Amino acid sequence: MAGSHPYFNLPDFTQQPPSPSTPPSLPSHQRCRPSDATKGLLVALLGGGLPAGFVGPFSRMAYQASHLPSLELLICRCLFHLPIALLLKLRGDPLLGPPDVRGRACLHALLNVLSIGCAYSAVQVVPAGNAATVRKGSSTVCSALLALCLESQRLSGYDWCGLLGSTLGLIIIVGPGLGTLQEGTTGLYTALGYVLAFLGGLALSLGLLVYRSLDFPSCLPTVAFLFGLVGLVGSVPGLFVLQTPVLPNDPLSWSCVGAVGILALVSFVCVSYAVTKAHPALVCAVLHSEVVVALMLQYYVLYETVAPSDIMGAGVVLGSIAIITAQNLSCEREGQVEE
Repeated sequence: MAGSHPYFNLPDFTQQPPSPSTPPSLPSHQRCRPSDATKGLLVALLGGGLPAGFVGPFSRMAYQASHLPSLELLICRCLFHLPIALLLKLRGDPLLGPPDVRGRACLHALLNVLSIGCAYSAVQVVPAGNAATVRKGSSTVCSALLALCLESQRLSGYDWCGLLGSTLGLIIIVGPGLGTLQEGTTGLYTALGYVLAFLGGLALSLGLLVYRSLDFPSCLPTVAFLFGLVGLVGSVPGLFVLQTPVLPNDPLSWSCVGAVGILALVSFVCVSYAVTKAHPALVCAVLHSEVVVALMLQYYVLYETVAPSDIMGAGVVLGSIAIITAQNLSCEREGQVEE
């Protein structure tokens, strides 16, 4: 029969074979998603460093407009943290955290209050960009040393390269200013400002390390509320003893105070989240983007001088942040079992 002839046994061209160049779609449980370190660094960069870069210049603007004391500015910032108590009440969580970790949570809040208080005091006598530079540099170095001594998490060679480059950029920015301190009272106040900025960075690194040791469901809103509570308890008596309260009477001061409170709250929440996902030293290094933003505002808004060394150091900082971010940009398959 004709149908059995070999010339009639032809393949069926009506069915199109699958194209070899088109890979089959991955199941939903195997799709690529950012790793925890990637998410932590991106949150620290976009939600922690960039908003925090506006806090220093806005604080200086409030001081220049109304001579607003640093403790009063800290009190205004703490007030923005108190409404978080409503969220804790709605969730049925204790305001001060579980009893077994309450002491560490309060210690974390105290360290953050000291860090912010030192930063606000330093920015009144030191240019905003330089104060942020010293604070972030000391927090990065101290976080790296504390993580090496107290934690088992290690850093790769690229991470160390980014950390060293970022620290070098900060030294380039602040080094010439430290070498030309004036003699007398002005130079003494300037040196005190740099010391306060360094102590603020040290307290920040200790606070991040304490936060990583906390582990309970409502950890983030609890420490945010405790920051506001501890800050008010410590700052209100100190304001009337050490400084003179000032009531701002111009819209610029009120706008700066409101902006500082909102941006600082956003930065606090994002940094606290990021440090649970990535190494604290890398988080602090990515937060150096605050220095670049502060330098830009220092030049374009405050009309303060920005030296060529500041621009060079800012470029080194940005390059180091790019190295750290690129090294940790990775993805993992959903549903992949970690060994």
